[in-house]
Amino acid sequence: MNRRSFLSTAMGASLFTKLSAAQKGKVKITDVKCMIVRGTWDWNLIKIETDAGISGIGEAYWGPGVKDIVLRLLKQHIIGEDPLNVDKLYHKMLMLTAGAGAQSGVTVTAASGIEIALWDLAGRILETPSCNLLGGRFRDKVRFYRTTQAPAKVEDMGAWRALVQEAKAERFGWTAFKFQGDGIPPRADPEYKEPGHDRYTRGLTIQDLRRIGKAMETVRQELGPDIDFGVEAHWKYDVRDAIKMAQAIEGSNPMWLEDPVPPGNADAMARVTHSVNVPICTGENLYTRNEFRRLIDLQGCDIVHLDIPKSGGLLESKRIHDLAENSFIATAAHNPASPIGTMASCHAAASMRDFRVHELAKYIDWWQDLVILDGPIIQNGYLTIRDKPGLGLEINPDVAKKNLAPGETWWG
Repeated sequence: MNRRSFLSTAMGASLFTKLSAAQKGKVKITDVKCMIVRGTWDWNLIKIETDAGISGIGEAYWGPGVKDIVLRLLKQHIIGEDPLNVDKLYHKMLMLTAGAGAQSGVTVTAASGIEIALWDLAGRILETPSCNLLGGRFRDKVRFYRTTQAPAKVEDMGAWRALVQEAKAERFGWTAFKFQGDGIPPRADPEYKEPGHDRYTRGLTIQDLRRIGKAMETVRQELGPDIDFGVEAHWKYDVRDAIKMAQAIEGSNPMWLEDPVPPGNADAMARVTHSVNVPICTGENLYTRNEFRRLIDLQGCDIVHLDIPKSGGLLESKRIHDLAENSFIATAAHNPASPIGTMASCHAAASMRDFRVHELAKYIDWWQDLVILDGPIIQNGYLTIRDKPGLGLEINPDVAKKNLAPGETWWG
């Protein structure tokens, strides 16, 4: 199905039905659906239907159990409700599932995906982009960085140079990158035979620090002096080792060191942040403003790194940004999502005053083909917010059906 025939069918199916002012206050939610599309991860896609024939789509964070929470736990609490009461419905879902762990984890993830679909639906009903309902936009374009995986042979500087050149050559025109700095071990020592290596400790040896420092120096040489790149640590290290890692890469002038110590201990993260000159970025494993509050109060990082379809959805993520911005801490976005979650995340990012840069993680050839919209999603390293109702895109049924996870059917 090509774009023209799809849009013709969509129009015939009343996806873009216009409502009178009187009708807009009478729309009710009739159903919530979820299907899993297997992309780089298992993407949990959500659809909310109404009695007006208008639907909204969203995406929750990837992972098992989300669909079950959406359909068996949360759906019942919003059927029959007015979809324009987005914030009320988000809090209602969490209030009525508090005993099921609605403070964090998969329940918040599922509620976040529903909340995103509600903002898409509200934008369609009110015929305005979703970001306009979040207070309007500070920017029309959101800058992106491209995440890459460390080479198999981390001590091969030629492999690092080839990795940089491959990333730079991708068709999206990236202006910023992120490189994994946490592959040592196991990549340099997969059997943990070197002195000081142990599968379960969180330490770095002198040799490890030399490897990391040399690799990031090579990345900087290949990128040139002015292109931004972050270094990912994936929560692997103890405080002192994280400090040493930051010192090892400081000469390469990275835009940040990401997640140097495990999440959940804001005091430990703050100690790292206050001890190094490299900016520290963290937050993708935290949920709602409650889990971010102490980190921000401690000035425990330099960049709050939200995963918007995971941390509470669009409005909650903006609230987290506002807490951070009030302490003069910038915001960026982690992102392993499909184009649906990515576009939703960018609508939130556009509404945030001090938003810096957004991630695109593992890319697959059909990533953009999952949705139908005019032009490329990302061009010259930026995503442009379309002046379309809601999130401004539709799922391509042919691509989605082709890539459904085993046992899944089109919208269930």
